[in-house]
Amino acid sequence: MNNTRKTAVCLVSGGLDSCVTAAIAAQEYNPAFLHVNYGQRTEDRELEAFNRIADFYDVRERLITDIKYLKQIGGSALTDDSLDVPENSLGNPGIPVTYVPFRNTHIIAIAVSWAEVIGAEKIFIGATEVDSSGYPDCRRTYYKAYNRLIREGTRPETHIEIVTPLIDMSKAEVVKRGVELNAPLELTWSCYKSEDKACGRCESCLLRLKGFGEAGIKDPIPYN
Repeated sequence: MNNTRKTAVCLVSGGLDSCVTAAIAAQEYNPAFLHVNYGQRTEDRELEAFNRIADFYDVRERLITDIKYLKQIGGSALTDDSLDVPENSLGNPGIPVTYVPFRNTHIIAIAVSWAEVIGAEKIFIGATEVDSSGYPDCRRTYYKAYNRLIREGTRPETHIEIVTPLIDMSKAEVVKRGVELNAPLELTWSCYKSEDKACGRCESCLLRLKGFGEAGIKDPIPYN
C-alpha cells in the first residue's frame, strides 16, 4: 500500500468490469474494496472472485455487506428463483428480467457512507452504457444525478464523487484495457446462473464472450 496516495472505494462484484475498474483505480489510489451480497443466484462464487481479486491487489481495507432484502423484494431473475434467467437473449429490446430494481442505488449508498467514514473522495464503479444490458441504473445520467445527491446528503466539507471509467467503453475495449493493466481477468466471474463453469448462454456470459472475441483474446475462465 502506498501511504502517500489517497483512498478510493472500489465497488467490486467479482465480475470483469469491476475488476478492470479496480485496476484503473489502483493506478492512482489506495483502493478500499466493497462487495455487496444481495441474494443473487451466484452469490458465493461472486464473493470468492471478490476475495481473490482483493488478494491479488493486496487490499487491506475490505467491506463485505449484506442487503438480502433485495431478494425478499424480488422482481428479478437474479434474486427470484421462480423467474428463469433468459438464455441467448442478447440484443432483445427492453430492460431484461435480470435487472434488479434500483439495486445500484442501494449499493452506492453503502459506498458513500463508507467513503465518508474513511475519508475517500472517489467511488469507482464498473458501469458501462455502450455495451450493456440496458439497465437504467448504469447510465451516465444516473451517475450524474447520484453525484448531485451525494453533495446534498453529506457533510459540507465532504467531497465524494462517483467515477465511471468504463461508461463509454465497449466490452472489447474493457477487455483490452484489463490486459494492458495486467488485471487478473482469470479470477473474475460474470455468469448469472452457474458457480462451477460459466453457462455461456445468459446475457452476461454472452456479453463477456462477445467482448473477448472482438478483442481477439481468449477468455480465461471455464465454460460449459
